[in-house]
Amino acid sequence: MEITASLVKELRERTGAGMMECKKALTENNGDINAAAEALRKSGAAKADKKADRVTAEGRIGVAQAGGKAVLVEVNSETDFVAKDANFIAFVDAVAKAALAAGTTDIEALKAAKLASGESVEEARAAAIQKLGENIQVRRLALVDGGNNVGAYVHTNGKIGVLVDLAGGNAELANGLAMHVAAMNPPYNKAADVPADFVAKEKEIELAKMSEKDKAKPAEILEKIISGKINKIVNEVTLYGQSYVLDGDKTVEQAVKAAGGDVAGFQRLVVGEGIEKVVEDYAAEVAKAMQV
Repeated sequence: MEITASLVKELRERTGAGMMECKKALTENNGDINAAAEALRKSGAAKADKKADRVTAEGRIGVAQAGGKAVLVEVNSETDFVAKDANFIAFVDAVAKAALAAGTTDIEALKAAKLASGESVEEARAAAIQKLGENIQVRRLALVDGGNNVGAYVHTNGKIGVLVDLAGGNAELANGLAMHVAAMNPPYNKAADVPADFVAKEKEIELAKMSEKDKAKPAEILEKIISGKINKIVNEVTLYGQSYVLDGDKTVEQAVKAAGGDVAGFQRLVVGEGIEKVVEDYAAEVAKAMQV
């Protein structure tokens, strides 16, 4: 029996399996869609193992929060297309809730944690791979559990997630700061957190940029000029030094102190950070698959 594109499409919609898997199952079962569907169900675990080495640089950040405790999880997929799938999003949300309940910062412990459905995160991941036809990995998580006001924010595209641990202040400010960190990406919290070698290197650079005329100025004046430039740089790379995105008339430090708060720390996750992405031509892959 001829294995047509429409038959492959029907089996894929019915099982949620990948295109190549559907075509292979139909071929091995002489075009019998019922037999092919059963074969795909039986081989689900094996398919998950085969996909384990595929690069997963896309995905979504999930968030769960309760009181002074909040968690972010990064779950990766191979393509942005799957990352936007309702089934994938539901899986990410379920993993975030499981992470919050487990209260762990260990990714392996999270994989063993139970979802509301009763299955483990790892079991649900294998099932999601079978349904969506791509490698899926639960990669990272971030947890804040200090009993303070916690700001938790995930950008609308699901690619950036932030947690802010705010002692004092209020929940509204904590959430606003989380949005600020998502938008401005400060490397450090306060000036005291900036490494000394970073400051020394910036001083060296600023001195090298100065004209010979400025360099000839008295030492105390030269030091004031350099200090002013360094202070500006430090403000740019620290949360406290930046202009608050929700109130441009204040720095973050001014906004926090006005509310009687203190930022104990923050965590920011971006989907695919540090993963080398592979550029693929999906249309060409589809055409190639149908020729096999």
